[in-house]
Parts: sequence; structure tokens; C-alpha cells
Amino acid sequence: MPNKGRRVKQRDGQEEEEEDVPVKQMKVVNGSVPLCFDSPRDFFQSLISPVGLDEFFQHYWEQKPLVLHRSDPDLASYYGSLFQLSDVKQLCARGLRYATDLNVCRCVDGKKKVLNKAGKVKFSQLKKDLEERRATIQLHQPQRFKDELWRIQERLECFFGSLVGSNIYITPQASQGLPPHYDDVEVLILQLEGKKHWRLYQPTVPLAREYSLEPEDRIGPPTHDFILQPGDLLYFPRGTIHQADTPAGVERSTHLTLSTYQNTSWGDFMLDVIPGCVFDCMSRDLQMRSGLPRNLLTAPSWGPDINKQVCAFLRRLADGLERDDHELRSTAMKRDFISHRLPPFLLDQAQLEPAGKPPSLEDTVCIRFKEHLLLTLEPSQDNTDEATELVVFVLHSLRNKRETHMMGTSDEDEDEDEDEEEEIVSQGLRFPSSHLAALKQLLRGDGVPAAQLQLLQDADKVGLLLGLWSEGLLQVQTP
Repeated sequence: MPNKGRRVKQRDGQEEEEEDVPVKQMKVVNGSVPLCFDSPRDFFQSLISPVGLDEFFQHYWEQKPLVLHRSDPDLASYYGSLFQLSDVKQLCARGLRYATDLNVCRCVDGKKKVLNKAGKVKFSQLKKDLEERRATIQLHQPQRFKDELWRIQERLECFFGSLVGSNIYITPQASQGLPPHYDDVEVLILQLEGKKHWRLYQPTVPLAREYSLEPEDRIGPPTHDFILQPGDLLYFPRGTIHQADTPAGVERSTHLTLSTYQNTSWGDFMLDVIPGCVFDCMSRDLQMRSGLPRNLLTAPSWGPDINKQVCAFLRRLADGLERDDHELRSTAMKRDFISHRLPPFLLDQAQLEPAGKPPSLEDTVCIRFKEHLLLTLEPSQDNTDEATELVVFVLHSLRNKRETHMMGTSDEDEDEDEDEEEEIVSQGLRFPSSHLAALKQLLRGDGVPAAQLQLLQDADKVGLLLGLWSEGLLQVQTP
């Protein structure tokens, strides 16, 4: 999956598990049996059924592949409804473009051959490439166009707390689209139509952080060799080498690839939170504020004394975290996720507007779209003569654009990078750090009496409530 459609500055935790509970009854829609969308947890449980959540995360997640052969005609019918070749024809009429929206490719002698034309995609040419040249159609981020895929990926982003991208692959018989390779994402494959022959191999780079091709003479024999049919599901960890082809005698194979957990490792988290720890430590540690040795930055190399000094600072930093029970602050990872994820699955956009009457201190209130809201605590960027202070940002994804999800930044947008901070802040609200406890109180509760908010002044309580309500994030609970 070399193009997973993450933003162009791109390349393309597990929540604590509760005791397993029975999967809720799936609702019948249009004669098929779709997945359970009642909650993100219920959804993922129904997606990997009959495997339980605990079993999946203890034995498969980031460890080894999982192959589920369902033999379920209702589930196969539902999977088949998610995307078909006829959908490509309709999308071509709306103006798909090569490379941006779609690739045409084929694996020839172990190498990927791209057969894209220039400009807009014509379905007649696409069908000719599929049937005569036995090329694979790779459609990027189909959730932009198909409501049910939007619904599926929105639930997955809520469950994982990480971006979820997708591709559709349509491959004709006796053909292969991509050579053996591995990816930097956790992968879920849903077989929608026809049969697909898969071969998986032992990773050469476990939990890889980048996409790479692997020549067949280096990967050895497959660890898994199987065929997926409609309704089947495959999971494999990032770094798993894989290749897939459509067997002879099968008109074509269509599968959906769902990908997540790109750049979501402990290392990425430490890169995000450690600068904030150093910032806090400098405010109370005189030695951290002392100057560097003269000409350190211009020296051709640094001796062992510098390494020792940095190690000493890191030990004191770690000791301070443990001793003071310091709360870590994630900023970059949170902002990246909230600003690029899907908006809530809503076909009626009026549902995003402020709901009900404005709140007062006599009301009991609750947060709306809790799964699409997060808090950051970070230094104020105000240019003042006063000491830098921490402020709280309430960020949300209600105004995100589904049409651009995981599609990156165009060249035209590059000039607007310097305004990115204002764009992200415009998707949320800013409050003094004194409001943090009250905001956490609202996020943790299903209903909070407004008068009991953890703020000293009634005026601050009302201001907080009205700010959240006007953003569509809070409503008054009815008796």
C-alpha cells in the first residue's frame, strides 16, 4: 500500500481493555447484517468477531497476522455493498484524477509498473486497463465518497484514537497489482468481492516505521498462504511483508484496506511530551537555565563531558516526573490527530449546531461529541511582556472536512502553512489553565450540575458553559 494518502508532509494506544462483553445484536438494514455501530468498542468487537477484544490485543495486535474465514452470506453481502466497480464508474463522472485519487498499476517481474494517464480519469480507459492490460485499480481514501465507509472509519478512529485511512483495490484475474512490500501501519483487509490469494512473510523490520519493497529472493517462504473470500477479514502488523494476487478463473477481486497507527509509537509519544517536561523543569531548575559552554554549537564534535551532562539532566528529569507525579502534556500528536481525523458521522449537518437552550447555573449539562473532543495544556503564544503561562485548548473535529480526509496538503496549501496554528485553534476554544479541572469534570461525567463545576467564580462557570455550548459541544440535560 505505497499510497495511503496521509498529508503530504506525510509519507501515506490501545485503550485499557475491559472484561469482554457479548456483542450486541446487529441491526438488519436492507436485508443485510451490518456491523454494530452502537459504540467504537462494540464496532471493533463486531468487526473481528468471533475473536474477542482481549484475545486480539493479547495475541495478535503488533505480534502476528489474524485470518478470519467467515462463510457468512449476510456479512458477505454487506461487505459487497461497501464498494463495487460500478462505484468507480460513478466517481469518474464526478471528476477523479490520476495519482491524486486513483492509481492504475501492475506487478511485472517483481516490480510495480504504474500505468496512469494524465489528468482526469475516464472510466472507458480504466475498464480497458482492467480487462485488457490486467491492471489493478487502486482508489485512495474512498471514505470521501461512500457514506458507509465514512461511518466505519469514524468508528475506528474513535476506537484507536488514531487516524484511519483506506484504499480500494480492484484486481482482474490472474494478475497482481503490487510487488512484495511492507507498510508502516497496522492493516485490516476486508474482502468485498471475488477471491484474493495472499502470501505473508516474516518481517525483516518488525513494527516498521516506513514503507519498503522487499525482493522475493530476500523474504524466504511465506508464513501464511491462503485465499480470502467475500466476508473474510485479515489483520497483520506493520512491517509484515505481503503480496496478493487474483487467481485465474476469478473475474476480479475487490478488497478494502484499512490502515492505522502510523507514527503512533512510544517513541513518537516521547518526542511529543519531553519538550514540555524540559520546559517545566527549566522553570524550577537553575542549572538547566545556566548557559552552554562557549562555542559549543560551533565545535566540530562534542566530548564525553557533554554526554555526561545531558545524561545527568535526563536522570533529574525522570526523577522529577516520578517524584512529583508530573502530568505529561501531549500537544503535537493531539493536534495532528484532531485536525486531520474524520468529522462525526452525520448526514444532517444541522446536528452540529448548538443544541437546545443556552445553559445556566441551574442546569445539569453534558458534553456532546465527547469522542471528537480533546484537551491540550500548552504555553500561551501571546506576545506580551509577562512570563509565559499555560493555557487550555479545547480542540474538536466537528468542522473537519470529510472530502479531504487523509488526502494531504496540496501545493496551493503550502503557502498557508504559517497560518496552520490559527486554523487549528479556530476548530476549538481557549481557556485559562484554571479551567482545566472543570473541563476534565465535564469530560468524565455524563451529567454535571453547572453550579458544581470546579471553578471559584460563577461568572467563569457561565463563560465556560456558554463557550462550549456555542461551539456545539455542550447541551442542557432534560429532566
